[in-house]
Amino acid sequence: MRVLVVCSHKNGLEGNMAPFVREQVDALRASGADCEAFLVKGKGTAGYLRQLKPLKAKMMEFCPDIIHAHFGLSGLLANLQRRIPVVTTYHGSDINDSKALPFSKMAMRLSAWNIFVSRKTMETARSKKRHSLLPCGIDLSDLQLTERQEARQRMKLSPERKYVLFAGAFGNAVKNAPLAKETVVRLHDENVELLELKGYSREEVTLLMCAADAFLMTSHTEGSPQVIKEAMACGCPIVSVDVGDVRERTEGVEGCFVAQTRNADELAGLLQKALAFEGKTKGRERIVADGLDNRLVAEKLVEIYEKVS
Repeated sequence: MRVLVVCSHKNGLEGNMAPFVREQVDALRASGADCEAFLVKGKGTAGYLRQLKPLKAKMMEFCPDIIHAHFGLSGLLANLQRRIPVVTTYHGSDINDSKALPFSKMAMRLSAWNIFVSRKTMETARSKKRHSLLPCGIDLSDLQLTERQEARQRMKLSPERKYVLFAGAFGNAVKNAPLAKETVVRLHDENVELLELKGYSREEVTLLMCAADAFLMTSHTEGSPQVIKEAMACGCPIVSVDVGDVRERTEGVEGCFVAQTRNADELAGLLQKALAFEGKTKGRERIVADGLDNRLVAEKLVEIYEKVS
């Protein structure tokens, strides 16, 4: 099976691809698929659509059996050729954003198969047929098993302070840092520090998730956030607003809490419980039970490819 992955070009990242796409490609290769990538360098709708000629040239060179596009605009671009069937995965921002949704709708109608990473995203898209619910998986590693104090030593963090890891960069408006900061303020505990998740390598992110006392998500919108699954794999207690598929992913996992509201007082109360949780959660076991190891997700993707190719 020859698979051409179409996704956005990301400057400064390993392979110039979003980490979750790159890791999925690696898992597909490990499963036996022959994968190559076409990275879209254009910006905006017009920039994407101007990439059709280079895409066709890549297709002539690689001769794929299937094209797997990530995000709606990439799916629309990939479907402007009608020779090779296209599978499109929608990750949330391409459905939740009212400006992006019409282009994703066009991609849905043209794609041979559509993949949604969360039930909420699928319901918002109102896809009627030719679709699957399949969250992106994560890589499981021994590094995620690092104990808290060892992780703190490696990241040069104080063994005495309480650390809450925020689910993104403070400057990313979608992540809603003001609510997270207000939540920590409501704890009235100067020993608690909110850490920004920005500028770290993949290894350092894993170590921070092992080192933190809790992980906090306050985003306005999400699809199936990878950072939640990664924090679960590290056994980090989690507090989140009810966004994307976080409730579904964490339900029943002791030490993980999803708020009923976006009220800072409620979130602070849940965060206090998470900070008091001893040891690692059983989030890693839940990831395995839900089949969200990238190796298992790759097997499911190959089944979809074979169905439509």
